[in-house]
Amino acid sequence: MKTEHANIDLISTINITDMAADTDRFHPDVIWHFFNPNAPELAGSYNGLTGIADFFRKVRSYGNGSFQVNPRGAWAVGDELVVVQTRNRLGDGATAIEFDVVLVWRVIEGKVAEVWDIPSVQAA
Repeated sequence: MKTEHANIDLISTINITDMAADTDRFHPDVIWHFFNPNAPELAGSYNGLTGIADFFRKVRSYGNGSFQVNPRGAWAVGDELVVVQTRNRLGDGATAIEFDVVLVWRVIEGKVAEVWDIPSVQAA
C-alpha cells in the first residue's frame, strides 16, 4: 500500500521476524535503542541487524515465542523522522500482556539509520 511519504512506505515493509530479508532497508551501522524500567535486562542499544535480531529474539522469549506488533498509526516528521504507534501483544492466552509503544525511526538516504523503541511501562 502506497502512503503519502516514502519513509512510511519503507518502514511498513520491514519484517522484524526476518531481519536478514531486510538488509537493503537498513544502514549497516543501524542502532536500535530500547529502555523499559520493567525489563532492564533488555535495555540498551543494539548495533547492526544482528544486534537488532538478537533483541527481538529476547523479546519473543518473554512471550514464550509469541510476540505481535499491531501498528496503529504512522506520521512522517519532516524528511528524516517517522513516528509509529503500535499496540503490541506478548504471550498467548490468559497470561498475555498488551502494551502501547511509540517508535521513532530516523531514515537517512532511504535507509533506516536509528530507532528509538519506547514502550509504555504500564501494560493493559
